[in-house]
Amino acid sequence: MAADPKKKYGKKRCKYCEMKVDYIGYKDLELIKYSLSERYKIMPRRLTGTCKKHQDMVTKAIKRARQVALIPYVVDRHRVVENPFDAIKPLKSK
Repeated sequence: MAADPKKKYGKKRCKYCEMKVDYIGYKDLELIKYSLSERYKIMPRRLTGTCKKHQDMVTKAIKRARQVALIPYVVDRHRVVENPFDAIKPLKSK
């Protein structure tokens, strides 16, 4: 049977469930970057396909990372960069 012409996209799946992530911390910028736009806004679940459990963890981690100044609150509209994570320096872990 042919695909329904009205459906353009397949079902979105949670990236964090596929990676089997149990916890998303505020220091883990590699995991957080999937849920941020180019202006560091939190992307909604309907666009990213993230499940409710992981979206709550991501939102909490992004807000904590902003308070610790790992991620900026706002980005200048005139200086939007291609990949905003190139400007962020990763934390040095033990």
